[in-house]
This record gives sequence, C-alpha cells and structure tokens, in this order.
Amino acid sequence: MNMKKTIRGSLSLVFATVIWGSAFIAQSVGMDFIGPFTFQAVRCLLAVLILLPLTVLMDLAKKDGKTYLSRWTDKALWKAGILCGIPLFLAVNFQQVGLLYTGTGKAGFLTAMYIVIVPVIGFFLRKKTSFFVPISVAIAVVGLYLLCSVGDSSVGLGDLLLLMCALMFSVQITVVDAVAADQDPLRLNAVQFLVCAILSSVIMAVRESPTWDLILACKVPLLYAGFLSSGIAYSLQIFGQRDLEATAASLLMSLESVFAALFGWLLLKQVMSPTEILGSILIFIAVILSQIPTKSKARTAE
Repeated sequence: MNMKKTIRGSLSLVFATVIWGSAFIAQSVGMDFIGPFTFQAVRCLLAVLILLPLTVLMDLAKKDGKTYLSRWTDKALWKAGILCGIPLFLAVNFQQVGLLYTGTGKAGFLTAMYIVIVPVIGFFLRKKTSFFVPISVAIAVVGLYLLCSVGDSSVGLGDLLLLMCALMFSVQITVVDAVAADQDPLRLNAVQFLVCAILSSVIMAVRESPTWDLILACKVPLLYAGFLSSGIAYSLQIFGQRDLEATAASLLMSLESVFAALFGWLLLKQVMSPTEILGSILIFIAVILSQIPTKSKARTAE
C-alpha cells in the first residue's frame, strides 16, 4: 500500500479517536437527562444536519459535471449507506443500553473487542494483512484489559449487550472497508446516520417518553456527540478506511479507549493508575506494530 495513503488514513483515524474519546464523557453525561434511544435518535439527526452543509462546501471543489441533487440520487450511495447504517444503529444502541448495566471500564473493554472480531471476519472473507497484525491484536487486547481495569469476570446482561455492540461495530467497519472507496465519505456518513436516526426514533417512540425540556437540558452533550463525534469523527473514519485495510483500521480505532482515559484525567480529574498507564502504552505499541508494512501485505486475497 502507498505509504502516503497509509499515513493519511492513519491520521484521519487518530483524529477520529481523539474526538470519540472526548465524546465518551458527553455520552455518559447525556444519560442523566434522557433515555438511550432518545439520545441516539437526536444525536444521529444532529449529525445529518451538520453534514448537509458540509457536502455543499465540498461540492464546490468538484468538477465532474454532476449537480448537488444528482449526487444524492445515486442508488449505490443509498445502498451503501443503508448497509453501513443498520449495523451502526445496532452498535451504538447496544452500547448505550449496555452502559445502563455495566461499568464504563468494562464497557470500554468489551466494546473494543471489535479488534478481535474484525480480523476473524476478514479471515472468512479471505482478506490478507500484515504479518504484524495478529501480534498487534494480541498486545492490544492485553492493553485494553489493563487500561479498562475490568476486574469483575462475571457476565451479565450489560456485558452481553456490549459484546453484541462489538460484533455490530465489526460488521460496520467491514462494510465501510468494502464500500468507502467508491462513495463520497460525507454523503455516505449522512445516509448511515439518517438510517440510525430513523430506526432509533422508532424505538424511542415505543419505549421512551422524552420531553423537549429534557432534550434541551441535554443540549451540550447532544451537540458535542452529534456534531463532532457522529458528524465529523465518523466521516474521518470513512476517509481513513479508504486508505487502510479493516483490521489495521480497527486497531487504530481502539485508541478511543486511551483518549477516553486521557480526557477523563484532564477534564474530570480522574487519576490513571500505573496499570492503566501500562495498558495505554501497550495499545500504542500494538497500533504502531500494525502499521509496519510487509511485502506480502495486500487488501484482498487473489
């Protein structure tokens, strides 16, 4: 793979994880005001609203003869967006509900298990990857365990929901890997979050009774999670995955846990223990190893 593309894709995903790590605080605070499906429905709708004007700005630089509206009527875009949006809808809502039953440390560890599931899916899809990636995955799992200070080994409802979240994130990452190269990243992100917003709203209407007062009281976490985490960071994910294979991308995205811990230390004055610091270092080592190119590295098997 072209080194310039690898660096560009890696930086896009690192910036995305910085935003996701800080947004974890907003996501946790938001649950003090509204239910999980309401939070996700409003958050996803806000993402769509910020992406629409961004697509207008990005179109100004395009010289392909297409109009703004004709780009939105592309059937391939909507097919790809729906394929990405359904697993994303399941992932974010499994995570949000799981947080009601499981501590944040364990939740972070279980969610990031997509770094194990993505290469398994890739194996069945006959994907080739770097020699260093399996080693990186093993190191990252140990690092995540130490960072998240899991401790409790019992399995409850919240744990099962978060494992389902990890599985759905793995599917979403794999689908993005398959379709991102052929689609406008901003439009693809807008469609997948429109799917999330619609499906989350349906469940919200059935299970929750939100009020405008409560939603407005939660405006700061919602705006941050909607505009930055969903609108910007997930677009960066799509940009990044155009230049990286799925397993390497998933390892980079596991940095979210590290940045979440760092922002907790900086903003919430949470103390990082020596074990958590060691876990963070191991994750960084795993990410660096996963980006080392080998001559046999290829995106798909012949």
